[in-house]
Amino acid sequence: MSTMKPRLWTPGDWNAYFGFGTNILVNLLVLTGLLRFVLKMPDDLVFGRIIPAAGLMMALSTLYYAWLAWRLARRTGRDDVCALPSGISVPHMFVVVFVIMLPIALKTGDPVKGWEAGLTWVFIQSFVLMAGGFVAPIVRRITPRAALLGTLAGVSIAFISMRPAEEMFMTPVIGITCFAIILASWFGGVRYFRGLPAGLVAIGVGTAMAWTASVAGLSFGGMSLANVVQSFASFGFSLPLPAVGHVFGGFQFIAVILVTAIPFGIYDLVEATNNVESAAAAGDEYPTTRVLTADGVVSLIGCLMGNPFINAVYIGHPGWKAMGGRIGYSAATGLTVIVLAFFGVIAVVSALVPLVAISPILLYIGMLIGAQAFQESPRSHAPAVVLALTPHLAAWGKLLIDNALGAAGTSAAAVGLDKLSQVGVLYQGLALMGGGAILGGLVLGAIAACTIDRAFRRAAAFAAVGAVLTFFGFMHGEAIGFARTPLVACAYLLVAFVLLACGGRAMAPVRARQAPEQREPTPVGGAAD
Repeated sequence: MSTMKPRLWTPGDWNAYFGFGTNILVNLLVLTGLLRFVLKMPDDLVFGRIIPAAGLMMALSTLYYAWLAWRLARRTGRDDVCALPSGISVPHMFVVVFVIMLPIALKTGDPVKGWEAGLTWVFIQSFVLMAGGFVAPIVRRITPRAALLGTLAGVSIAFISMRPAEEMFMTPVIGITCFAIILASWFGGVRYFRGLPAGLVAIGVGTAMAWTASVAGLSFGGMSLANVVQSFASFGFSLPLPAVGHVFGGFQFIAVILVTAIPFGIYDLVEATNNVESAAAAGDEYPTTRVLTADGVVSLIGCLMGNPFINAVYIGHPGWKAMGGRIGYSAATGLTVIVLAFFGVIAVVSALVPLVAISPILLYIGMLIGAQAFQESPRSHAPAVVLALTPHLAAWGKLLIDNALGAAGTSAAAVGLDKLSQVGVLYQGLALMGGGAILGGLVLGAIAACTIDRAFRRAAAFAAVGAVLTFFGFMHGEAIGFARTPLVACAYLLVAFVLLACGGRAMAPVRARQAPEQREPTPVGGAAD
């Protein structure tokens, strides 16, 4: 082990702190809105129990990953190690609210029952994560990097990049201006006055523009003094309290909970594996088992204290590293979250800062992750990366259609699949392709990458795995079960037979270009130190 003493804070940590911190803040603001306005939970439960417990969980997670980065830096003698970003899993946030908590709250007429069901959901998932941590390294070792990073890029493009981009263009004067500030610094290497972090500059400029517009009586920005005054009602000091009784109270809904808890636990394993692989591609090799076990442990602590949301390693490590983030940004974010969650500051911040000023940072992260899938995979595997993206695009398209039809008080089934197909909306295709997109993208990308390398037996093995996962509803289906989409499962089996038959007839693969592991890594963006 090196005797080097890693620096706990570098100038680049300011960039990553404001970028990652605002990402965490946005997630907390969204979470608070779901609890208060969708689930109709009382403020004393939201700000007195759930938010403090969520803050405790995120603080434990970010502090742990800062310590893990410190150990890696000390062991390797490197000064460029970046801590893994982590926090509440955003996809799970919406799943547990709309699939578990809301239906149970409506059925029982008691939002506390919905909260208890959410706690039980996380309780089960925590153990899936801890057990799966010993399997994930094997998955990472045998799966092509193009498949792991490609399906991650699909999440990035469809579910991280698109919404912030849309928000920017809905308020273009603020959003696009702030985006230019981000681009000029983090891609163009521009340094702002006295080395101020670009994320802070963008948020400051956007906030100033929004409040100026409000004072001038213009229609963009959405800021008002009335909202700020009202937000101070949430001030107070609340420590997380044990909620073990509530956790076990949710077991009365176990049949409903297991339908999503197990498949999303598997989703977590794959997503965390992908994110660890993403960090490795950026130069920081973390132990997958330890990462998954840590996510399971801190999630378990969070739910036992009243937090119904799972913890996860976030997508985006290369982005924070490219900004100059090292160890300190993660620890500082954890301490900040404690203040925000325990003192009820979140509502005040949301009333002061326009969301559109934060959106460009999220779009930047999405851009980096999408680019990394191509930059850090063999160039010959680019088609496999594109194939791995497609299930996520299908899932995104289906989500938009469902939301639009739901807002109109109808559904795809009510409108008719034939009528939708007549206008070019192949709804059934989107549903089948987009179901279990994270696993679907991984399997399809792996089949393509192995076929490109003419490793037909490995490609056939991935196709066979795809058949099993599809048969039981983990891919290309809406829920786990027996023979959920049997025709798609049969199709994967046929693919496996075809690939095995082709194995003896193929020429040796042509290695015209080196894989990234054999050449210097491609830079993903300029760090604004």
